[in-house]
Amino acid sequence: MTTSTYSEVWDLDVFFKGGSDSAEFAAHLENTAAHISRFHNRVKVWSPLTSSADTKELTELIAEFEHVAKRVRQEGAFVSCLQAQNTDDQKVNSLRAKVTELSASFQTALTVFDQKLTSFDQITWAEMVRSKELKELAFVLSERRERAAEKLSKEEETIINLLGIDGYHGWSQMYDLIVSNTKISYTENGEEKLLSVGQAANKFSNPDRSTRKEVFRNWEKAWNGNSDYLAKTLNHLAGFRLNVYKARGWEDVLKEPLDLNRMKKETLETMWAVIADNKEPLVKFLNRKAKLLGLERLSWYDLDAPLGKTESKMSYQQGAEFITDQFGLFGAEMSDYAKMAFEQRWIEAEDRAGKAPGGFHTFFPESSQSRIFMTYSGTPSNVSTLAHELGHGFHTYAMRDQHLLNRNYAMNVAETASTFAEMIVSDASVKNAKTAEEKLALLEDKVQRSVALLMNIHARFLFETRFYEERKNGMVSAARLNELMEQAQKEAYGNALEEYHPSFWGSKLHFYITGIPFYNFPYTFGYLFSLGIYARALEEGKGYEQKYVDLLKDTASMTVEELAQKHLNVDLTKRDFWEQAVKLCIDDVEEFLALTEK
Repeated sequence: MTTSTYSEVWDLDVFFKGGSDSAEFAAHLENTAAHISRFHNRVKVWSPLTSSADTKELTELIAEFEHVAKRVRQEGAFVSCLQAQNTDDQKVNSLRAKVTELSASFQTALTVFDQKLTSFDQITWAEMVRSKELKELAFVLSERRERAAEKLSKEEETIINLLGIDGYHGWSQMYDLIVSNTKISYTENGEEKLLSVGQAANKFSNPDRSTRKEVFRNWEKAWNGNSDYLAKTLNHLAGFRLNVYKARGWEDVLKEPLDLNRMKKETLETMWAVIADNKEPLVKFLNRKAKLLGLERLSWYDLDAPLGKTESKMSYQQGAEFITDQFGLFGAEMSDYAKMAFEQRWIEAEDRAGKAPGGFHTFFPESSQSRIFMTYSGTPSNVSTLAHELGHGFHTYAMRDQHLLNRNYAMNVAETASTFAEMIVSDASVKNAKTAEEKLALLEDKVQRSVALLMNIHARFLFETRFYEERKNGMVSAARLNELMEQAQKEAYGNALEEYHPSFWGSKLHFYITGIPFYNFPYTFGYLFSLGIYARALEEGKGYEQKYVDLLKDTASMTVEELAQKHLNVDLTKRDFWEQAVKLCIDDVEEFLALTEK
């Protein structure tokens, strides 16, 4: 037990004092621009010798690449934190624009760098990446080289990057602006309040159905009220992406997301096929939950409803100590990491107005520190979210001694580490329940996660693949987007719900993220992949932590298929692994159904 009380507000001054008014940050941005310019000029004049004698020059360029990348990421992380902690901070918008501009400028320099890597012939290249200077970066450098070979000329890719500042990324920023100005009406004790999107979202786990229903009605109303702006934004984001793909000769809209996640299409298709074949137990769970809530069928706003009249609550301090203790049962390193994050104020958890919705983890590479953002109100779901984001943080921490270029792990394996941490905590919560009612509530929360990842994310994937097909033929109206979303939800939820959320395409930030297209299937991959690892951890006990850390260290320097083969001895393109992972979800459902049989 700790003697001091953990702060619920993070410390950002350690990076740059003064928030969005920071003179230190302004100077950092200015210096970064100079560093990018110097790197770009050096890359432009670099003439690869097409022999292994060029190893020295390449090694120096990589050192400069790493230095600039750290600066740009530090700035991006700082601005993300400023935006999230206070959506009314108008000055952050211009800082975000500046960081986006620097990032695009750096990307332009990297486009030239990557193109020049393609000028080495295969024999020379193989010789170079075997050298002691470059050996550890062989995978990631070869990956950059191969991806560059599949793109347009450096001049054309440079134009795309430059146009992307005010086009592609601009539309994503437009979405952020729409969300920050969106308020959801809510009546409490006869008084009408205007809730931020984040505050309103928390109401969907309220035990009172009339509250959930009222918030949902006003939630749908707010998003539908903005539907023309949102549809225009989404259409232009997708249109930009599709035009770039077309110019590069990429026919499959999934090519880029699969490449970024270092996985084969065969793996993705096998995973979804196994999930689609195993929807029945989850539908049974939803039907049983409806019955327990006295309903014929659940509606969208009932999915997160707690079971029972009493809701298990934990103060932030209790939640922090519980997480640290449970991580400790798995291994000392994970527990020590969590303790450090709480003690050094790496977490923003305060429940207050004006914060952005959702939760995230971000890393400050120049400072070797993480920051975690969420809004904590004491629910079991909040404890899970906190554990989830700490899992992301531990992943970054486990890789702290790796070269920066070997720390660029993809989203699907990023979600593996976070879900693994979440599993440790949710399992412990169920086991430590003090009453039968509490155990049921916590088990339900755990199964609800399977519903989210195997049904909700499936709906997002189905919607997005279909939307992109239609977008190839022209703009897709808001009304049609609603239809596509409702169809996808009905299919993914096995028609189990009474009422769906047609405007979900507008309310979900993930559809508007420019950094990673198809910001959906990696969550499901990470969830099921982590279940496979978790099963191993349970078998082997406390000694598994080192094997887990070794796996995390490899997440950015091989494909997911290679990672699974090396550390788990499984083939991800075959159904076996996915069926075993889904079975663990079904086991929870069966336990829930057995407990509620009466």
